Amino acid sequence: MTTTTTEPASTRTTKQAGPIDPISSDLTSILRALKLGGLKDTLPERLALARSRKMGHAAFLELLLSDEVSRRESRSATLRAKTAGLDPAMRWDTWAEPDDLRYDRQLLSDLTSLAFAEAGHGVLILGPVGVGKTHLAHALGHTAIRRRTVIASRADKLFTRLRAARLDNTLAAEMRRLARADVLILDDFALRALDATETNDFYELVVERHGKASTIVTSNREPAEWLTMTSDALLAQSAIDRLTSRAHTLIIQGPSYRQRQRPGQRAGLDAASQADDAH
Repeated sequence: MTTTTTEPASTRTTKQAGPIDPISSDLTSILRALKLGGLKDTLPERLALARSRKMGHAAFLELLLSDEVSRRESRSATLRAKTAGLDPAMRWDTWAEPDDLRYDRQLLSDLTSLAFAEAGHGVLILGPVGVGKTHLAHALGHTAIRRRTVIASRADKLFTRLRAARLDNTLAAEMRRLARADVLILDDFALRALDATETNDFYELVVERHGKASTIVTSNREPAEWLTMTSDALLAQSAIDRLTSRAHTLIIQGPSYRQRQRPGQRAGLDAASQADDAH
């Protein structure tokens, strides 16, 4: 009698996948010539996957090209983010919020969809120092940069740049650049008082962008306090009214995360946490 041995499914899968093909030097040269060098790192795994799934040639080619599109989009977004002034360390995957931060999480979730940018609405992120306002603003910027133009700047640096633009007669061009950005991030606004020139530039910028593009503002102060930080209350009130009338307001409350990073502070927090667990 002949005995038929049935192989385990895992063994059959391994045999179907076959060995990982080495990439020849000739193929490597061809990929580089076509500017497809990025495929070299994942091609052996994709070949094994194609065997295990018994892919046709067209499906395999589609898989490879999809990988390349994803790589190029990611690389392009990284370059645009750098040009836009976005902090590479301030992304959603690096947002590690403390448990004692209080804010509207549903609103933040809605903002990540970028529906506000589609509608030309603004975002105000308000709260005390050190609660992550800048991080959230830049994370939204990283999300937006894949499909939209983004400019991110600390408010004082932006106003300094506009002042310099007056000296070399490039103010109009700089204002057009700022006005046309799909998303403008103005960080640490009203941290210090605005002089007459800065107040006027703030007004012009808000008016040019109102109803057309999204502006994200982070501040330690409430909008009502911004008036006291400007040199022309009428111009400021006109700008603030426009800005706040079409903005979602995210208020963050809690202690500064920077204080948690003091030398020895982390160890103290861990010890306290362990003591709480023991009880």
